[in-house]
Amino acid sequence: MAKFRQVHTTFWQDPRVLEEMTPEDKYFYLYLLTNPNTTQIGVYQITKKQMAFDLGYSTESITSLLDRFINAHKVVRYNDSTREIAILNWGKYNLNKAGKPVIDCVKKELKEVKDKTLLWEVMNGIPNDSVVAEFSRHVYDTSTTRGQEEEKEEEEEKEEEQQQQENVYDFYQNNFGVLNPFITEKLSMWVVDVGIELVIESMKRALAQQKKFNYAEGILKRWSNENIKTLDDVKAADNQFGRKGSVRNGTTEAAEQFAKENGIPF
Repeated sequence: MAKFRQVHTTFWQDPRVLEEMTPEDKYFYLYLLTNPNTTQIGVYQITKKQMAFDLGYSTESITSLLDRFINAHKVVRYNDSTREIAILNWGKYNLNKAGKPVIDCVKKELKEVKDKTLLWEVMNGIPNDSVVAEFSRHVYDTSTTRGQEEEKEEEEEKEEEQQQQENVYDFYQNNFGVLNPFITEKLSMWVVDVGIELVIESMKRALAQQKKFNYAEGILKRWSNENIKTLDDVKAADNQFGRKGSVRNGTTEAAEQFAKENGIPF
């Protein structure tokens, strides 16, 4: 279906266009109002590279023009991350009338906007109440923003967890020897079972007794059996044995038993 964009004749009588814009500015402005990426709502996605290609400019020239239109003329907004542009006075000439086909199109396009903050200033210039109502639903809907924030937090947590797990591997290599797939799998299993802090703590205790990694595994086995999950739990267990800060407690016996059961010299 063919798309048409209207440019009102009053465009040429606008004092801002007449007095403040250079011929190049007027050319660029008309392009922003009529290029194939434009939408019914006045917010659309377009890259600087595409603008440069369409107009025969360099990307540096486009960047300069956008800066002028954002900060000097104050008629557009551009999000460099989402590559979306908003024509702030779009609604004045393009959304003054709104039948069902227009409203349906507006609803569809509003859902596709990634940066919802761009809709705010466009909405302020829309004279039609029914269209403003549709914009409002999206401008004040923070669910998308919350979802993006939650997704970012999850990614950060995963990165932190991965970094901590790498710290376990580094600790082993720095103190016990070169990692191999068998040991890596063991460490990963213990991390899942009791957590990163306890795996490192068990290795520290093994080092304090000048023992090998199998000693640390004995400690981890005991902690797992007793559902010890945190360093506070470990301290409480140490205190229960009446030997604060001592490594030689029930963990030693568990380590010896683990080594014996698995035929490992202790």
